[in-house]
Amino acid sequence: MKKRMQSLQNVIKGKNLEAMIITSRPNTFYFSGFGGSSSIIIVTVGRKIFATDFRYIETATENCGADYEVNMMTSSADAFLIETITKLGLLNIGFEENDVSYSRYNGWTDKLPKVKFSPLQSEITRLRMIKDAEEIKKLQTAVTLGDDAFNHVLKFIKPGVSENEIAAEIEYYMRRNGASAPSFETIVASGKRSSMPHAQATNKTIESGDPITMDFGALVDGYCSDMTRTVFAGKPEQKIKDIYNTVLNAQEASEAGAFAGKTGREIDDISRKIIYRAGYEGCYGHGLGHSVGIEVHEEPRFNTKETRVMENGMIMTVEPGIYVENYGGVRIENMIVINDDKPIVLTKSTKEFIIL
Repeated sequence: MKKRMQSLQNVIKGKNLEAMIITSRPNTFYFSGFGGSSSIIIVTVGRKIFATDFRYIETATENCGADYEVNMMTSSADAFLIETITKLGLLNIGFEENDVSYSRYNGWTDKLPKVKFSPLQSEITRLRMIKDAEEIKKLQTAVTLGDDAFNHVLKFIKPGVSENEIAAEIEYYMRRNGASAPSFETIVASGKRSSMPHAQATNKTIESGDPITMDFGALVDGYCSDMTRTVFAGKPEQKIKDIYNTVLNAQEASEAGAFAGKTGREIDDISRKIIYRAGYEGCYGHGLGHSVGIEVHEEPRFNTKETRVMENGMIMTVEPGIYVENYGGVRIENMIVINDDKPIVLTKSTKEFIIL
């Protein structure tokens, strides 16, 4: 936390600001370890002020008391903020523009007309892009739980079981084995529905020959995992087998090519060339991947527009897919750590063609 705070204070100094306001839950957790739903942080070069309401004051004092001046808000977070800014005489302050609503911003400026509020979201986001050793360890724990859930649910899937039941079984297993929540709503899409990349699970039952795409993750100790596998309930058609092999080739080639020093666009292009050459140019409409951490979708990205260069310690997904409307689809996803010219693969689940 001290290192993260020093980085934040360096941003404040580098932008010639007097303070930074942290309002979003992910960044609050990153800079303090506090995961409650009500808080505000005000950081200056010399002070670190944390405030929450009565419900969380004991937790905040225990978790943050060594690093922050912990205060209990008696009314709203904004009332505390305005009072503190006025008391400290601050006039030039950074804030998270992606988290603060227009009406909330107007409330600040109405009450503090002499204060200049400067948007600083990208600078704060950049601090979270490279994960430290402790973060990577936590992410590996979450990924391993996802692997275990996948191996577990393979024994559960059979014709007649619904997508909703599969999703529930995955989430129940992860909860029972250490997850505080799923990283996101579990995706289970079978048969023709597997052509929808982010289909919500339904009461549709599994039929013989169906492809079944499962995309899920575990939230463990504040960090997310994300994995996707497509399996088959009985012998599938040759066409979907060919699609699977194309996606697998694209996934493995782009994963192996995820070097430090390459841009996200260059790495995305590896998968895209393989899929397009196989004749599926119109069937791969999303990026190759994204970073994962406290949030399941973070920066940077692997996509056609990403010009940022990959650096060691970035955690990325590699998840190409082919989706043929009204027929079916396949996606295969691993999480990796960018590590010079040989990425560290966190996801250990087999990518072999599985017929249940």
